[in-house]
Amino acid sequence: MPTEGPAEGPTEAPAVGVVLAGGLARRMGGGDKTMRTIAGRPILDLIVERLRPQCDALILNANGDPTRFAGFGLPVIADSVADFPGPLAGVLAALDWTAENLPGNDWVVSVAGDCPFLPRDLVARLQQARREEGAELAVAASNERTHPVIGLWDVRLRHALRQALVEEEIRKIDRWTARYRVAAVSWPTDPIDPFFNVNTVDDWDEAERAAASVLN
Repeated sequence: MPTEGPAEGPTEAPAVGVVLAGGLARRMGGGDKTMRTIAGRPILDLIVERLRPQCDALILNANGDPTRFAGFGLPVIADSVADFPGPLAGVLAALDWTAENLPGNDWVVSVAGDCPFLPRDLVARLQQARREEGAELAVAASNERTHPVIGLWDVRLRHALRQALVEEEIRKIDRWTARYRVAAVSWPTDPIDPFFNVNTVDDWDEAERAAASVLN
């Protein structure tokens, strides 16, 4: 995007990226939103292109048959908490996967599976804000509002998150993150909000119109 800096490679603090695609996409008639196309390409393909260079590893959180994503070459991890409790379950699954498979990585960056225009400096700026503000977590923002699903998570908080999900039945991200110091990082929204998410058919049409000037 013209408002972004150059593409960023892995940051000083290793981070694993997770695309959260565990939702039911009811407003889009069901199915996998990540597999719907924009400019002839699946949304997931656009996300991977932007996020993979910023992370040490990239995984996909999705429920159901993982083979439907085989063409993307990503590890697919399902929620470890039953009954689709929301994006926090996907974050927990990613934290657990990272602790088990990449124990030297203390950070996970989560993104929504319906955001095709993610900034190429997402991870670097979240990490920088966390360090500078002495925060425990970081979250993306634009247009004067935060996007709780797009954030930086400390792997060491996975046990606390599991307790909140299972024992306290917390589902809203903001309710859980309010317990910690959170740095918010804002991005410009010209020519389009980089965290624009495709939730409805109208959103899909808007994304198609914007794609020519945003994608490269």
